[in-house]
Amino acid sequence: MTDYALSLRPLEFFFAQYKRVWRGTIVSSVVTPIIYLTAFGFGLGTLVDRSADLPDGISYLEFVAPGLLAATAMQIASFEASWPVLSAIKWSRQYHAMLATPLRIVDIVLGHQGFIAFRMLMTATIYLGAIAAFGAVNSPLGLLAIPVTVLVGVAFAAPIAAWGAYTETDASFVAIFRFLIIPMFLFSGTFFPIDRLPGVLEVVAYATPLWHGVDLCRQLTLGDVHPASALVHVVYLLAFTGVGLALAFYSYRRRLLV
Repeated sequence: MTDYALSLRPLEFFFAQYKRVWRGTIVSSVVTPIIYLTAFGFGLGTLVDRSADLPDGISYLEFVAPGLLAATAMQIASFEASWPVLSAIKWSRQYHAMLATPLRIVDIVLGHQGFIAFRMLMTATIYLGAIAAFGAVNSPLGLLAIPVTVLVGVAFAAPIAAWGAYTETDASFVAIFRFLIIPMFLFSGTFFPIDRLPGVLEVVAYATPLWHGVDLCRQLTLGDVHPASALVHVVYLLAFTGVGLALAFYSYRRRLLV
């Protein structure tokens, strides 16, 4: 069996596993973001549009929708790379079962990350269709927000999977979501321009991968793409993904090859 075929085996396993539980993910993947979109875009948005000075005179719905697209990818990918990874090592020991076959560490890491990327692709496609129906996509370039959303998801999934393979307990996951994921969701440009933040927090927000994803998705859906900043966003997210994958390969080997 070729190396390429081996790398697909873990992906097939996670697809088969997901077929049994996909209905339970509809709420978190699709329904909840649309509720957010309705509440912030039409509820709060009607108040914001009367008083706020948004960039280029866009509506609050057009501003917040692409931000929610990227933020949803961050949340789903972070969850998929935390408890499921630790479970596959410590509780269900699915990774150990895979290593009892000709599969290698690289196959397991890439297979699981590939499945998470598929989740992002599915969610981003449905969600982009929803925000287009709400009238929040102003350009055909908005279609490119789908691969950007996938990249945002993997940029978070890879380093969190590395930590999931390293840690001995799941207690740290609660801290990660409480002190990293939720603050990024709130303060990385999803709901308001980050130049409204105090100086130090603004600098921190610019350094977060979510801001890069939010800003790039917003440029694409508005059809107002700045090539230089778009390139910086893509390179930053790719670098974050690359470092995360390198850490994941290291921590998976350290934990599983003992």
